[in-house]
Amino acid sequence: MFDGIDWTRPWFRPFAASGMALDGGDVRQALSRQAAGLTNARGLPLRFVPQAALPDGQAYESHIFATGEVPTRDNLHDVFNALVWLHFPETKSLLNRLQADAIDRDGIQPVRGGVRDAATLFDENAVILVTEDAGLVAALRGFAWRSLFIDRRAAWPEAVTVVPFGHALLQKLVRPYKAVTAHAWWIAAPPNTPREELDRLLARSLATAADQGTLQGGRCFAPLPVLGIPGWCDENAEPAFYDDVSVFRPGRRGSAAVTG
Repeated sequence: MFDGIDWTRPWFRPFAASGMALDGGDVRQALSRQAAGLTNARGLPLRFVPQAALPDGQAYESHIFATGEVPTRDNLHDVFNALVWLHFPETKSLLNRLQADAIDRDGIQPVRGGVRDAATLFDENAVILVTEDAGLVAALRGFAWRSLFIDRRAAWPEAVTVVPFGHALLQKLVRPYKAVTAHAWWIAAPPNTPREELDRLLARSLATAADQGTLQGGRCFAPLPVLGIPGWCDENAEPAFYDDVSVFRPGRRGSAAVTG
């Protein structure tokens, strides 16, 4: 399952120790051992179980919320989801509660409502932009790619940490390509913030946005082509890398929330 994964790549490093510990044996049992002491939003112990444990007709998110069991298939998509649970349990619990509450309130609809849509997009495809540099955030919000990645390039190593969160995003990055684009969410904190504190800040930020009605759909995030991040690929050392308007688009200037 893990053939071809280079855990030294910058997007995999936060999960490398946990991921490399899964090589061999029953992956769900290994994940559940690593999850010892973690709970879902209802305080139930977190466990990773076979997909067959999900009863017919019950929504995946509702099952996790009701039981603490995370149905997990033998594939990278589900294993990356589990690794994010291990590293960001408070945030994952919050997202699961938001999704389960929406399903309980609205049922399963052909189109997800605003909060559930935003929670699902974040769950699948988010990156966390951890920085106190408001200028960089403003450039991201304004789709000012040259300012963000060329003019301010020297600021990135000390001022910014970008942490992947979405498990579908992580799966794409097993074989990265230039157009891979994440939904970015800003946390105004030092870039060296410890993971446990970052998890708390992130959960609090998303909960506040949900309470205020600003966690709605995809427009509350800023698109971030992740291979444009300085240090994430060798090719982006050349300014011409950012001239590709099919990836670094002019966008909807000024409308991305990227709540901090």
